[in-house]
Amino acid sequence: MAKVYEFLANGFEDVEALAVIDILRRGGVEVKTVSISGDICVTSSHDVTVKADLLFDEIDDFCDADMLLLPGGMPGAAHLKDHTRLAAVLQKHHEGGKRIGAICAAPMVLGCLGILKGMQATCYPGFDKFLEGANYTAELVTIDRNITTAKGPAASFLYAFTLLRQLTSEEKAEEVKNGMLINELIALHK
Repeated sequence: MAKVYEFLANGFEDVEALAVIDILRRGGVEVKTVSISGDICVTSSHDVTVKADLLFDEIDDFCDADMLLLPGGMPGAAHLKDHTRLAAVLQKHHEGGKRIGAICAAPMVLGCLGILKGMQATCYPGFDKFLEGANYTAELVTIDRNITTAKGPAASFLYAFTLLRQLTSEEKAEEVKNGMLINELIALHK
């Protein structure tokens, strides 16, 4: 079973964090939420308080992760960017060729670390100025090597299913989509 850590900071975007957790868990991926705030309870940008599974300081090493995830939202993404120990974890994970996902404002965390240099990436409009050395695609979801980025809240489901495919299989992603009636929704808009 694939293992993912999703980092939560006060001010995270609700749908970007929680929809991804939900879809990945439905697909059988082990997802652990990690508070970087020093408090096990983290409050979203829309005042929803979530109890994280772990505190950042409780983990010595995130080397058992198949993927690390950064939800967007402000000021959540800025808090992620300013967390120096998280920066070191992301750098090490990237240097090991392991997967990282970031959505909305959160790709700026990777951009400011230089992780996106020479890569294709997307993010919420206006945050592209932080994607240092990247080619901004403006797509809903962009995959380049081990990095998957997404544009914003509306891309949350597409992003989550993209991640699920990467961590499991096309068949598992379709099974979860069908169970959630996503394909019926898509058919309505064709």
